[in-house]
Parts: sequence; C-alpha cells; structure tokens
Amino acid sequence: PSPSTLPASAASASSPAGPEWAKSYPVVLKKAREVLRMRHYALRTEQTYISWMKRFFAFRVHKRPDQLEGGDVRDFLSFLATERGVSASTQKQALNALVFLLKQVLGREVGDISDFERPRQRQRVPVVLGQNEVARLLARLDGVYRLAAGLMYGSGLRLMECMRLRVKDIDFERRQIIVRDGKGRKDRVTVLPEQMTRPLTEHLKTVRRLHEKDLAAGFGETLLPEALARKYPNAGREWAWQYVFPAARLSVDPKSGAVRRHHMHENNIQKAIKKARAAAGINKPASCHTLRHSFATHLLEGGYDIRTIQELLGHKDVSTTMIYTHVAKTGGSGVKSPMDAIL
Repeated sequence: PSPSTLPASAASASSPAGPEWAKSYPVVLKKAREVLRMRHYALRTEQTYISWMKRFFAFRVHKRPDQLEGGDVRDFLSFLATERGVSASTQKQALNALVFLLKQVLGREVGDISDFERPRQRQRVPVVLGQNEVARLLARLDGVYRLAAGLMYGSGLRLMECMRLRVKDIDFERRQIIVRDGKGRKDRVTVLPEQMTRPLTEHLKTVRRLHEKDLAAGFGETLLPEALARKYPNAGREWAWQYVFPAARLSVDPKSGAVRRHHMHENNIQKAIKKARAAAGINKPASCHTLRHSFATHLLEGGYDIRTIQELLGHKDVSTTMIYTHVAKTGGSGVKSPMDAIL
C-alpha cells in the first residue's frame, strides 16, 4: 500500500501531537538499518524492510517499540488483507520484514502468528509475446535499450540481473552468461544469443573507453561485494568488474559515501520498453519481465525440455517453470475449435 492508504493514525507518528515514545521510532529504524547491513542484506531489501517497519509503527502508534509483539504483527497482516486487499506476496513480504524487526532488532519472541487473515492466492497466466511481437518491440528500441531488451529475451534474464551484469560474466567463447547472486542468492549459467555477440562486443568497447576516462579523472572504482572488496582493495578498478550497462553519471554510494559509477537505473529501460510497446502497436501489458516469460515459452514451444528451461531461468522448483506449459500451446490447451472445421 502507498502512504495514502495507511490508517489515519499514521500522521500522528511524526506529528508533535503524537505519543511521546513515537520519538524512539527513528532510533529503532536506525538500529534496523545497522543490523541489515551487518548481515549483508541487499540495499533494496533494506529499503523494503524499513518501509514496512514505518507502516507497522504507524499502525501501532499507540504502543512503545519495546511493547510490540507477535499479536501486533498478526493484526497488521490481517489489516493488510482485509482492509487494504494486498496480494499474498505483498503480505508475505511484510511478514518477513516484521519478523526481522521483532527478532533481530528488538530481540523479542514472535510466537505463533499463523492465524492471521490471508488473501486468496491467485494463479495467473503470464503475459507472453509472440516472436513476431518481440521482433516488432525490439525494432522500436535503439542503442543500449535494444541491447538490454535483447539479453532479457535472448537469455531469460530478469531486469535487475541484466542491469547488474559485469564484464567478466559474459563468456563470448562459450556463448554463455553467468548470472551471479540472482534471486535466492544463487548463481546460474544461461545462453548468450549468437546474434547479440557483435553488438555486445561493440558496446563493451564504448564502456571501456568510459571506464578509462573515469580512471584518468581519479574515479573508476565500481561496487564490489564487501568481503571481496576487503580482500582485494584494488579489484573495483579492474575492467572485468565493471558493469555492462553503466550509468550515464557518477553518483554517491548511499552506504559508503564513495563516488562511483553504478549500473544504469532500471527505470530507464522500463520506460523505453513501455514507449516501444506503444509504438509497435502491441496491446498486451508487456513489460521487461514479459521478455523473460517469452524466452521460456518460446523455448518450450521449440521442443526444449522443462528441466533445461528450469536451469536457464534459475527456478528452485520445476513447478514454477511449469506455468509456461499453460501458454505454450495453440488456443485453449492446444484444442482446435470446431468452428475452424466448418469455415
């Protein structure tokens, strides 16, 4: 839910008229950030958890932080389901954040909270583009956006996996891409499309010139995993560790305060895909993730077995991959309508 959907008590959490102990909420949030960083949680996970903690405090503004317990979490989760109509995945995200708050930050027992109200789980068929539609979409994209979209479709990459690609993770000789620390903190290997080899090679020449310019200006260091950065202090300046899709400008790292060139912001490619979809006359609600769905579906239609596709996508369970069998057929479950027999 957005801030506008929070209960009316949310405003009192930061207003002078609110409870005196509401002033301790920022202290708890600061400690939560410290614990999240100490445990090496991703920045996006940190931002998401902190956001849910703020909403939880607004919901239970009449309680001191040291009085919060599992029952309050249960009430908040039921509120999200019954009053705000959130999805099951959103409610689960909130649950993870608040269990972390109670156990790891406040040092309190959560207890049994399994009886909270749960939203009905919906099984949705993924949006998939036909190969002709993919070609039309890619034709409306230029430069780095076409390259990124081509990798998401041709390699089955998630959006952030594509944005976080490093130079060293592209193996032109074996025609493969190594996805590091993907969803679930897993590595995997996927295919590098042959027709992407030449434009990707040319793109990396441009990126390398940009990196050399940064080095000459006294910058050129990229973000590394913390343990690796401590072990190899100079590795961040090496060409192999640079992002394949670097940002246009240098920026300040929100954690360390260092000035670096991060990867391109994902909003840029999302907006480009949306604009290209409209220009191509595609009426489906296609997004960056639709290209990944299309990759899996087209492989299935091409005769590849479900286990191979599971490995390329990085799914933990084959049942997740099986959803593509619902769309990799002609019409409803491959049935030919009797109407087609008489026309």
